[in-house]
Parts: sequence; C-alpha cells; structure tokens
Amino acid sequence: MLAFLGLVTGIVVLVFGGALLVRGASEIAAKLGVSPLVVGLTVVGFGTSSPELAINVFGAIKGETDIAFGNVVGSNISNFGLVLGITALIAPIAIQSQLVRREIPLLILVTSIMTVMALDGLLEGSPPMIGRSEGIVLMLLFCIFFYINAMDVFRMPSGDPIAAEIEENPLARPPAASPLRWLFVLAGFGLLFLGGELTIRNSVSLANALGLSATVVGLFVVAIGTSMPELVTSVVAALRKEPDLALGNVVGSNIFNSLLVLPSSAVITEVRIPAGGVTDLLVSWGLVVLLIPFFAFGKAQLGRAAGALLLTIYLGYAISRLLAETAAG
Repeated sequence: MLAFLGLVTGIVVLVFGGALLVRGASEIAAKLGVSPLVVGLTVVGFGTSSPELAINVFGAIKGETDIAFGNVVGSNISNFGLVLGITALIAPIAIQSQLVRREIPLLILVTSIMTVMALDGLLEGSPPMIGRSEGIVLMLLFCIFFYINAMDVFRMPSGDPIAAEIEENPLARPPAASPLRWLFVLAGFGLLFLGGELTIRNSVSLANALGLSATVVGLFVVAIGTSMPELVTSVVAALRKEPDLALGNVVGSNIFNSLLVLPSSAVITEVRIPAGGVTDLLVSWGLVVLLIPFFAFGKAQLGRAAGALLLTIYLGYAISRLLAETAAG
C-alpha cells in the first residue's frame, strides 16, 4: 500500500511539475513576442510529454529500463484503447484535419520501426534491445517529423481544427506574464526531478510486493497515470463537441513517446526488450492499424461501436497480460 501511494504521489507530482513548466515557459515565450501557434507547437507539445520523459530518463539512469519500456508502450496502448475508446463513446470522432490524416500512417510506420528494432532475437540471434544507435535514429526521425509538421501547421488554412486547437490552447496564449514565470520553470523542473525519482523507486517496490515484473507495472499503472492529462483533454474535447481534436492529441502524444521519450532512455543506456515486449509493441501497432478502415471508408469517423471495440480490446489485453504474468510467476 505504501509503495502504491508513493507511486501515485510520484505521478501526481510529475503531472503538476509538467504543468508548471509549461505555464512558465509559455509566459516567457509570450513575453518575448512568440506567437501562440509557435508556443503551442513547441513549448506546450514538449511540456505535456515531460512526465513520461522524466520517468524514462530516471529509469535509464537507475537501470530500470523495463519500467521505461512499459511506460512508453503502455502509454501508447492506453492512449488508443482507453482514451480514444472512452472519447468515442461520448461523441463520434471525425477526421477533418489533413495533419491527422498524415500522422496516423506515420504513427504506423514509427511503431513498425520500433517493433523491427525489438526483433534482434529473431533476426540476429542476439538479446533483443533498443541500443544507443537505434535511439539516435529515432531521435533523428523526430527532428524530421517536427520540421515537416511545423511547416505544414504554418501553411494550414486558418479554419483547420488542429491549427485552431494549437493556437487557442490557453497555455499557448497565457494571461499577462506573471513575475513568477521563471520560478514556475524552476519549480517545474524540480518537481519533475522529484516525481521521476518517486515514481521509479515506488514502481520497483510495488512490482516486488505484488510479484509482478516492472514492465507490467509500467504498462498498467505508470502509463495510465501519465496518460491522465490526455484522457482529461480528450473527454473535455468530446463534451465540447470537438472530439476530432482528441485524435490529434492522442496521435501527437504517441509520436512524441516513440520518437523522443523512449529514445532518450536508449541514448543513456540500452533498453532491454522485456519478456512479452514484442507482443506489447504488436498490440500498439494493431490498435493504430485498426483505425484505418474506419477513416478510409464510410463517414470517416470513429463511432460509439468502434469506441466500445477499442475499449474492449484494451481491457482484454490488460487482463490477458496480467494473467500471463501471474501464470509465469
């Protein structure tokens, strides 16, 4: 119980630290005259992924790469199975932005690359892992993605929903700059440091106490906790009758996780692919591929039936993964 409470505390501190960091950095950028669109694309985009990044960096430093792997892949799975599933049950999700239409195939490609990188045992007969060179390759792909994405956003029609979401984000257009903006940034970094340390330490303790692997704790506890901001944002978007914005939020988060968060761990130390890790990656890949028929045919939307399907797949995967872990233990 103490380990669980410590883990929850760590995740809350991480999320709060990320929010403070984004608030302070956004106000500094606004004070310097940076446009809300640029702030939303850079400061807010990076800042909202800072909790996952902090966990993975601390996990790599402490040698707990199983938690780092589970955090990224579990976050990607929960974003599509849990977050999109719940959002689609509230309101059907339609694709209106060309940006999202291109990012979904890109996410499929990125997840495919990560899966191939994890097949060292099958392809080369060596222990499966994502090494430093592969981490650097993923980061280079992120640089290309970010550049193309930025250029496209700036050239978008003013009515595009994703461009509007980025520009109208209250964090991208903060109120009058506070004299505490630098303190917000420093406090945000400090809380990320503290939250990352608390989360990793208590994740290991919880895994040992329950007799589970650190990967499973990363997949279903840490990942869900760090996905709460995406869930809240997506549910609010659905309640405001703007559920298509939720899809852009989820797809962007998964690309950040795959091309920035996980490679950050791999650059520090090689990320071992844990038992069942390839299956986890295939489930993540399959959930993205599952969206293609819904958006390629018919009304190009994800309805409530599809949302129920995504949620059922996620819950079925979680139960089967936990049962397999218990049987193996």
